[in-house]
Amino acid sequence: MVKKKKDIILKINQALAEIRPFLKDDGGDIELIELTDDFVVKVKFLGACQACSMSSMTLKGGVEETIKRRIPEIKEVITMEESSIA
Repeated sequence: MVKKKKDIILKINQALAEIRPFLKDDGGDIELIELTDDFVVKVKFLGACQACSMSSMTLKGGVEETIKRRIPEIKEVITMEESSIA
């Protein structure tokens, strides 16, 4: 499981690298915080993305879609702000 988890984290980071230029164009960024044992990805928006009213759409329509396309076993992508509420 550990090797598989490391491989998945590598693929997540590759997916985030694909998205990152678009976020940086708007003054933001994204950071991988955690991959949980139940395949939930926790990320944190940085810079302008933190306060952007479109961040939830970016999360689901951009980040989650890109990650799930590369790693179908991922169940969900959430932000640290969402995980602290739940």
